[in-house]
Amino acid sequence: MRRRLLLLAAAALGILIPGAGSAQTAQAQRIEPLPKELEGVGIVEHLDGKIPLGLRFQDETGREVSLGDYFGKDRPVLLTLVYFRCPMLCTLVLNGMIDALKQIDMTPGKEFEIVTVSFDPTETPTLAKFKKQNYLTEYGRPEAGPGWHFLVGGEEEIRALTDAVGFGYKWNEEQKQYVHQAAIYVVTPDGRLSRYLYGVMFDPRTLKLSILEAGKGKIGSTFDQIVLYCFHYDASSGKYAPAAVRIMRAGGILTVLILGSVLSTLWVRDRRRRKSLPAGVES
Repeated sequence: MRRRLLLLAAAALGILIPGAGSAQTAQAQRIEPLPKELEGVGIVEHLDGKIPLGLRFQDETGREVSLGDYFGKDRPVLLTLVYFRCPMLCTLVLNGMIDALKQIDMTPGKEFEIVTVSFDPTETPTLAKFKKQNYLTEYGRPEAGPGWHFLVGGEEEIRALTDAVGFGYKWNEEQKQYVHQAAIYVVTPDGRLSRYLYGVMFDPRTLKLSILEAGKGKIGSTFDQIVLYCFHYDASSGKYAPAAVRIMRAGGILTVLILGSVLSTLWVRDRRRRKSLPAGVES
């Protein structure tokens, strides 16, 4: 009984085995099978899988929208699957995402979009509006409002989306709440799953590089693209790590560019000096 309670608590807190991306992986590392309360709960990564952009939802104003309304703008999307009445975990996920976003120089609606979808079919646009107001206040960037969308929908649409993402969850009748794991999903502008970021706290650099990577070079400054080139995603740690070969290549290219710039400047100066000399005088 104690073990079962601990497992439920772990699921409620979104605790993940390092390097695990699915319920099957987590189960394989246990001696005993998962209890019934956790069967079907977990995340199975569908990297590069396409989410169904034609699914219809309602936004926080009650307007009917499709997922595709938030894609195809050359901007990646941070997708979060939560339910607004969640007593703890969903709040921790969104708060952790906000804490990371506060530390990066990118804003929803400019470099990327955020789409927060409730997987509870009983929740309403009114509740979604209330939650959006609260989280925008917490974020402290009112200009992010047009780029952060809170959606609710029916059971069929919700299941189609969660299945495409690989997000498994389950209603616990005794606790009157959903059992699920914690993650946010980085999606490319054309709707393909680019990165899964697990937990309730997110490294700002990892979040920014994930957004840049999903943007496929169409967002961010030149410096951002150079930084992204010099790092690769380490699945075992869930973070971006320096890539030695790439750094050496980038350093070599930078050296050539600097040297070329210096030589070019010297050549121009010498040419001007020669032109300024009187006729017949050699330098």
